Amino acid sequence: MRITHVITRLIVGGAQENTISSVLGLRKNPAFEVNLISGPSPGPEGSLESTFANLPGVLTLVPELVRPVHPWKDWIALRRLTKIFRAEKPQIVHTHSGKAGILGRLAAARANVPIIIHHIHGPSFGPFQGALANLVFTAAERYAGRVTTHFLCTANAMAKLYLAAGIGTPEMYTRVLSGFRVESFLNPPDSAPLRARLGIGPGDFVIGKIGRLAPLKGHADLLQAVRALLPQIPNAKILFIGSGALRSGIETQARALGLERHAIFAGLVRPEEMPLYIAATDCVAHLSRREALSRALPQALATGKPVISYDFDGADEVCIENETGFLVRTGDIATVTDRLLQLANDPDLRRRLGKRGQEMVAKQFTIEHMIEQQSQIYMTLAKARGISVP
Repeated sequence: MRITHVITRLIVGGAQENTISSVLGLRKNPAFEVNLISGPSPGPEGSLESTFANLPGVLTLVPELVRPVHPWKDWIALRRLTKIFRAEKPQIVHTHSGKAGILGRLAAARANVPIIIHHIHGPSFGPFQGALANLVFTAAERYAGRVTTHFLCTANAMAKLYLAAGIGTPEMYTRVLSGFRVESFLNPPDSAPLRARLGIGPGDFVIGKIGRLAPLKGHADLLQAVRALLPQIPNAKILFIGSGALRSGIETQARALGLERHAIFAGLVRPEEMPLYIAATDCVAHLSRREALSRALPQALATGKPVISYDFDGADEVCIENETGFLVRTGDIATVTDRLLQLANDPDLRRRLGKRGQEMVAKQFTIEHMIEQQSQIYMTLAKARGISVP
């Protein structure tokens, strides 16, 4: 059975790592022939295209498949995707991310692909954007939803959001948690040399912040919380893990708040290095305002670190209050500060929350479990449409 995945870009990020793991994992099944189409991946976030350097023919780049709305390029991308699907005749097209999700599904429908799956890694509409943009993206998702066979979502919250917007029916949604190499996080390398290299002292309380330096990720809120924390925890430091277009602005804000010595910018960190960097922290704060279920949360828990998260989308599916961490109302910086203080002053609490998080993640977030779920969904949908699978 021929399966084509489509994603807007292959930058360093959770949705992209999920997609790559899916493509590589599914290719191990002799019943599947799997390839990937992506747009270009420029910018400071880093590219994962090199993953396929030794796998000729697996990755196809469509230059016009860009993230911003661009009517001319979008039209060309739609035509090129349609042409590819008509030539290669996949039985399944499986799309990821907003732009590729819309154009990929419409192109698949034009090419008469029998099974069209969309994977929701995060909402493409909601209160995080202006009214006009929200109206346009909601309408686009409804339109593409009419040709969608099935939806996969990394959090149940995404199914609720899309159903509330009139997109699909409940039986069309399946939660598939975003798997990663859990074992490398359960047993991370010794982080002492890294801490020393980053200028972190043995007694410093380190708050990890994982994510692209981009809007809606909560970097500014965390800076405010740590400034309020310093009078009581003067050795607190933030370790920013990731890069992005807002780096200079966040550095400027850190200086304006007098946090130059308390903000450490690690820059772009490759996925395979993430266990080491998380191990260098004492907790992880994820104050994003928009995501389905950020893999920063389960990865932190897998490393035994408690988490503090805003109550966005699917965060409460892994950040369980006083069990694996603390869930805070979005924008409540004062409570974030209080929770950080609580964790800084109570190493036993950190260990308890981290241990419980490890136990939960080790069972639910393996790549093998994710691949098995996707394979079963493919088989079930294929059988329902009379497609024979070897």
